[in-house]
Amino acid sequence: MDRPSIYRSFYHSQRLHLTMSSAPSDGSRSGIILEQTLTVVLQPNDQNADMNHVSKAKIQPSWSLSSIFGRKISGRCVLAKLSNVYLHADRGLVAQLENLHKNTAQFANNDTGPEDYRVNSGFKLSVTPKRVHTELGKDSSILYEYPIKDYKDTEQFDLGLSWEHPIVWSSPHAPFYASRFLMGSGNERGAIAISLKSTEMTQGLVTNNIEERCKLQVNVLQVVPWYVKVYYHTLQLLVDERPRVLTDFVERMRVSPSEDKVSPGMMELVLQFPCEMKSAVLRIEFDKGFLHIDEYPPDANQGFDIPSAIISFPDFNAGLQFYDKSQSKSPLLSKLQEKSPVLSYTEVLLVPLTTPDFSMPYNVITITCTVFALYFGSLVNVLRRRVGEEERLLKNKDASKAVFLRRVLTKLSAKLRGRPLESTTSPSSSSSSSFVSPKLILRVLLVAGIAISWQYYSQ
Repeated sequence: MDRPSIYRSFYHSQRLHLTMSSAPSDGSRSGIILEQTLTVVLQPNDQNADMNHVSKAKIQPSWSLSSIFGRKISGRCVLAKLSNVYLHADRGLVAQLENLHKNTAQFANNDTGPEDYRVNSGFKLSVTPKRVHTELGKDSSILYEYPIKDYKDTEQFDLGLSWEHPIVWSSPHAPFYASRFLMGSGNERGAIAISLKSTEMTQGLVTNNIEERCKLQVNVLQVVPWYVKVYYHTLQLLVDERPRVLTDFVERMRVSPSEDKVSPGMMELVLQFPCEMKSAVLRIEFDKGFLHIDEYPPDANQGFDIPSAIISFPDFNAGLQFYDKSQSKSPLLSKLQEKSPVLSYTEVLLVPLTTPDFSMPYNVITITCTVFALYFGSLVNVLRRRVGEEERLLKNKDASKAVFLRRVLTKLSAKLRGRPLESTTSPSSSSSSSFVSPKLILRVLLVAGIAISWQYYSQ
């Protein structure tokens, strides 16, 4: 499966369920059953959507498995005993298709085989289904089944749906529309609010005597990370925009406080609302914690995620009921026919926390490395220095300066005497020292002093 197509979805979640199977009666070995579920909510790309020639209205975009998931299905799963692909048309869509094809199209009433499949004028499937499962009841949904074992390994399966006419329908909704948002500002405190608004799209769900007691049970499950310090005593309830006492609506409450860097916090509420209620808001306050610098993710300034809250309605169920001859050994069909409560998931919250200056460790490391480089450089220079060699170099420098001074004095004395300077001088230091004697230097200084005095007095 193409990973970018999953992360571009509106919602995705993965569920792993491990159960220990009991020892069967036939004496075979027991083991562990792994159940994996991936739920993804995607929207087809509408760039290639066609236009209706009559009304010039934009219809739903066509789609295929390759356009949604980025690749085709090539062969069945090696480890699985059964690999099937199901396409479900819900009750609202089927009702609109029946209105569109009231006189011309007839849907299959059983799942005896592909000969009962009829191509409707609402949409067109690229692959003919193997079976068509029809739900019980007047407003029934349709489930198309495609066994992957019927396709060879070299033949890739790519189911596609092309719309022929614009159709507008609404899927069944939960009794309440649930949403969640943040309140407050700053990097210190805040609040989480869960809003419930009543909906009227509940006729497709099966109810359990709600009219008799006129009460609607709503279960709220909220899990928060440990770095969000929730104050459960600040929980407030507003019903129809009016503050109410919690004990009048909360039937049961279970709280598990979080533990720093160990476990998140959890709050579970069982609420009983009247049937005529229009809206309700749950509000709870929290403090934003501080993390160690190693615990921040690479994109810490973007914020931290709080997982979705789960709102369940035990009085409503979303199970599908097929005909008896529609039963098969498919685990997915058995799962769809289970009477599970209706679940509603809220938005994922993005909480900004106080972030440190991540450039400070770099600055500290740079300064520390510079100091250590200067220290160790000086230390190594001192350890590698040779004192005797340096003294010899200093003596050579002093000797070269004395020789230069003697040569200057020799040239000056030769000019004062009027004698030519001898070009052949002994390079040895002994001959130069005997040629320039202290007496000669004294005479030169005396003559220079007399010349300067004579010049001064003559002016």
